[in-house]
Amino acid sequence: MADHIHTFAPGASVTCVADADIIGGRLVAITGPRAVTTATESSAGVFGAAAQDATEGDDVLVLRGGVQALVASASITAGQRVNPAADGQVAAVTDERGIGLALTTVTAADQLIQIALD
Repeated sequence: MADHIHTFAPGASVTCVADADIIGGRLVAITGPRAVTTATESSAGVFGAAAQDATEGDDVLVLRGGVQALVASASITAGQRVNPAADGQVAAVTDERGIGLALTTVTAADQLIQIALD
C-alpha cells in the first residue's frame, strides 16, 4: 500500500484562487478546483473566511475552522448557530444546523462577532 498524508493539516489555512473580488474577513465558498468566491445565504460549499482582500484571479488564503472575527448581518446572541448571509457576512439560524457558533453578541449589522467555525 502506498503512503498517504494530508495535503493540508486538518483545520489548516488553504491557498485558493479568487473567482471574483473578495473582502478579507468574509466567508467564502468553493466555486471550482481550489477556487472561491464570497459566500451568500444560498452558498452550499462554505469553506472558511478570506484572510485578506483579493482581486479576481489572485491567490487568497482561506482560514478554516477556529475562532474568527466575522461581520454580522444583523443582531446575533452568544450561543446561537450561524450561517452565511449576503456578502460573506453571518446570520443567526433558529435550528441546530449552521457553520459555526457565536461566542460573543452583537446588536446590529456590520459589527464584528467572534464565531467558532465548525
